[in-house]
This record gives sequence, C-alpha cells and structure tokens, in this order.
Amino acid sequence: MKRDSNKLNRPSHVSKGNVLDDLGLSSQEKAALKLKMDLHAEIMKIIEKKKLTPRMLESILEQPQPRVSELLRGKFSAMSAEKLAGYLSLLGVAIKISSQQAA
Repeated sequence: MKRDSNKLNRPSHVSKGNVLDDLGLSSQEKAALKLKMDLHAEIMKIIEKKKLTPRMLESILEQPQPRVSELLRGKFSAMSAEKLAGYLSLLGVAIKISSQQAA
C-alpha cells in the first residue's frame, strides 16, 4: 500500500511563535502565566547558583518534599504568583516589578 508522503509530513499544528499565544488564553491569563513562568525561572537560577539540594529547599521554603519536587520539576501551575514570590523572598531575593510595553 502506497502512503501519501504529504500527509505524513504535514504539521498538525502551526505555531504562532509564542506558546502562550498558541494556548488560546486571554491577555490576562497570558500575563498571569508569564509572571509565574518568570518567577519560577528566577527561583531555578537561585537554586542552581546556591547549589541548593531538595532537602535544603524543604527547610528554606518551609514546604514538604512533594511541593519542593513539583517546584523543581516545573509543575508550578497550581502555585500562585504570590507563593512563588514568597519563595524568592525566602531565598533572599528582593523582587522588583517592571513593565514593558507589549509589541
């Protein structure tokens, strides 16, 4: 049986270039998710820079192992921006918010 090579190579989804746009979220939802992503990225930089272990994070963040594990694996969608900002504070980081005009 001959396969149609065009069907096999056709992308099932064409990206708009930004995963947040591809998800079909409202501008408010995109802004909130972007904030959480930025906070998480900063937390991960600090953890790497300070070479913190999960056990150390349990103590510093005052969180049980499952929450620390979720944070380290990037499963922060159920965590609020306030919670992530609090983690940065506990890690000794002062938070400053600045805005950029959207393109």
